[in-house]
Amino acid sequence: MENKLLVTQALDERRLLKKKIHDKIEKASFVDIIRRNEEQVSEKRIPRQDFHKEAESAYQQINDLITRYTRLDAAIIQSNANTWIDTSYGRLSVAAAISLRDRLAEDHDFGYENKDFYVHLYDKMKKEYTQRVEKIETKNKALAQTAENMRLSILGKDTKTREEKPLEVVEAYVKENTSELADPLDIRRKMEELKERRDTLLTELDTQIKVSNATVFITV
Repeated sequence: MENKLLVTQALDERRLLKKKIHDKIEKASFVDIIRRNEEQVSEKRIPRQDFHKEAESAYQQINDLITRYTRLDAAIIQSNANTWIDTSYGRLSVAAAISLRDRLAEDHDFGYENKDFYVHLYDKMKKEYTQRVEKIETKNKALAQTAENMRLSILGKDTKTREEKPLEVVEAYVKENTSELADPLDIRRKMEELKERRDTLLTELDTQIKVSNATVFITV
C-alpha cells in the first residue's frame, strides 16, 4: 500500500531503516550445525524446526526492510532531481544543491579532486601564502643577523665609535636584500572574499534544502 509523506519524514525513516537492517543482519542466524542423533542445533540450542522458522523469518524481514529502504531511497532521489530551488548560485535542482553543499563542506583532509573548485582555490591560496610569509620571515631574520655581523666587522666591538663611522653600505645592503611578498591579487582580501562566499552559500543551500524537504511530499 502506497503512502504519502514529506521528504524530511522519508529521510528520517531511511536513516532508521539503514540502522535497523544492519542490526537485523548482524543478529540473525541463517545456518547452524546439528548432529544426526540430536534434535537441537549446536549454536542456537533450539530444535531444528524452530531454527528453520527463525532463519526463514529473519531472512524475509530483512528483505522486506530492504525493499522499503530501496523504495524510499528511489523516491527521495527522484524528488530531489525534480524539485528546484533558487539560490545565489542560480536555479538548481535539490539534488544539485545537495551535491554542491557536500562539496563545499568537504573535509579539507580529502584529496582536492573531491573539493569544490572555490574551496580548492582558497586552500591553495592559504597554503601558499602561509609558506611564503614563513619563508620571508626566515630570510629577513638571517639578513638581519648578517647585517649585524657586517656592522660589527666595520665598527669593531667598541660601541662608542659606532655612530662616528659610515654604515650606509650596510643599510643599502639590507634595503636591497630584504624579502617581501609579491602579492598582485591582494591575496588576504581574496581569501576573505572566498571564505565569506563559501560560508554564505553553505548556509543558504542548507536552509533552502531543509525548507524544500519540509514542504515537498513523496509517495512510497
